[in-house]
Amino acid sequence: MATMTAAERREQEKAAFEAYMDGCPTHQLMGIIGNKWSMLVLTELARGTRRYAEVSRALPGVSAKMLTQTLRSLERDGLVARSVTPSVPVQVEYTLTLLGERIVPLLTSIKEWAGRHIDEINASRERYDGTPERCGDPDHTV
Repeated sequence: MATMTAAERREQEKAAFEAYMDGCPTHQLMGIIGNKWSMLVLTELARGTRRYAEVSRALPGVSAKMLTQTLRSLERDGLVARSVTPSVPVQVEYTLTLLGERIVPLLTSIKEWAGRHIDEINASRERYDGTPERCGDPDHTV
């Protein structure tokens, strides 16, 4: 049996960890709700069924391309349903699915937690970034 070098062992462990992360439900969910626009779109749709233009107006910072990609991704994940009414022009509406409705309390909790604690996080970042060993200047004092 051939022995592995440390580099080969690290590479093998890295591949095993990446396979684990690919299958990890929490990691997968964070990939969905961690998207810049997903949480905002889901929160808007929690208010009720919306047409594309209504979602777009509610999120003025999102480009049409990004909004379309986000809605398609959320539809693919089963969180959003899209319905098309054939008319001129075609009417497209988006609504949360039952699965999408079930994620809303989690999003609400995250939003509330962030509102309560973001000042502490920002203060911690400022302290961390201002420490001498972090800024690269050993003579730097806070």
